Amino acid sequence: MKILFAASEAVPFIKSGGLADVAGSLTKAVRGRKHACRVVMPLYADIPDRFRQEMKFVTAINVPLGWRNQYCGVFEYTYQGVKHYFLDNEYYFKRRGLYGFFDDAERFAFFSKAVLEMLGHIDFKPEIIHCNDWQTALVPPYLNVFYRHLETYRDIRTVFTIHNIQYQGAYESGVRFDVAGLPSQAGAVVELDGDTNYMKGAITQCDALTTVSPTYARELMDPWFAHGLDGLIRDHAHKLGGILNGIDFADYNPASDTNITRNFSSSERRGKLANKKDLQLALGLEDRDEAMVIGMVTRLAGHKGLDLVREAFQKIMELDVQFVLLGTGEWQFEKFFKEAVLLYPGRVSVNLAFSEPLARKIYAGSDVFLMPSKSEPCGLSQMIALRYGSIPIVRATGGLHDTINDFGGEFGNGYNFQSYNAYDMLDAIGRANDDFWDKDKWDSHIKTAMECDFSWGRSAAEYIAMYKRLCGDNA
Repeated sequence: MKILFAASEAVPFIKSGGLADVAGSLTKAVRGRKHACRVVMPLYADIPDRFRQEMKFVTAINVPLGWRNQYCGVFEYTYQGVKHYFLDNEYYFKRRGLYGFFDDAERFAFFSKAVLEMLGHIDFKPEIIHCNDWQTALVPPYLNVFYRHLETYRDIRTVFTIHNIQYQGAYESGVRFDVAGLPSQAGAVVELDGDTNYMKGAITQCDALTTVSPTYARELMDPWFAHGLDGLIRDHAHKLGGILNGIDFADYNPASDTNITRNFSSSERRGKLANKKDLQLALGLEDRDEAMVIGMVTRLAGHKGLDLVREAFQKIMELDVQFVLLGTGEWQFEKFFKEAVLLYPGRVSVNLAFSEPLARKIYAGSDVFLMPSKSEPCGLSQMIALRYGSIPIVRATGGLHDTINDFGGEFGNGYNFQSYNAYDMLDAIGRANDDFWDKDKWDSHIKTAMECDFSWGRSAAEYIAMYKRLCGDNA
């Protein structure tokens, strides 16, 4: 089969969240199973020069977008066997940052249209276009409205994956005509409650709809999680499925990771303590083996459960633990954690930035990894934490529910709590801290965690099976 993976970001080129990891890893796993899989993404100014200098110019095309006729340069670069196409337009993409601009509606309408326009000018004719989140949500409607009658496009099937339904590409009503360039008779495909909603267009027009975990697929039919799209999701439940994300085991590998102090593995775990000591030293924490280190690498946003951490923080620190945070976000959380450093010197480290090397050190050096999310479509951090022997403490929602089973059950690999409640979270932390004092039990927990397999193998097989169903089982 031939699959084109359309995404607004992908590692190693540029990343703002988990979508980039999926675009970089799933495509490689699909290709490794003898299918032709390529990626298309914007050519952002922030993509490092070491990649830009090696890109090969393919062609220049014009992209019609409503009353506009825009230039698009097509470049290619092959990374770890996967060919990536980069779509260039300096007006839209020669900026610092990926999202949050006043004209994002137009920028990603252009990108979605350019993905399709490109296919008439390259040597790759996909059977599947796999679209991801609102930035590519116009690809399925554009395909059906403007291109389906053409021979090149007639048999293409589309998959749309919702990585986070909170971000829908929602704009005022006129955007669908003046910006997105849809004809009046087709405007209804992206109309929702009188406004424009790009994600609605993908949900209604795609051939298969997926989310990034089985539990999140069920949750999206519940108003609590769906941000207003639950009715639409229920109407299209017949084509909805949840496929759990994975992580790249070659990249996230404590046995070879050059970011950490000492390499270790599930069979040789002594290096875990050396990484803990290095983390404490690097971040100004007390050098105490007996203090359980709680790690968090997260955006400081309400839906990540930071309000629970804030509410219970004093009680958490009464457990005589240490706390390490890496991330940026909402000012009220940044302010709270800055103050916590002053209240608990030598026990709390707050790093209001993002650093991939420091993130790896936290995974490797923390004893437990806290993810008390209000919602979590899949989550990759808990899988990475397991890989590095940091025991996850999670709220059982979305992909956290699908990946972390409580040690109180038969097949535990972490600690979870059900209710979105600070004291239920505190209870889970307390149970982890009690177990932490039993060194034989804790070492067994680390071994169990590190032997969990959340690599892309199983997930890639599920995606390939879905692609085959769309193309015909003999594909």
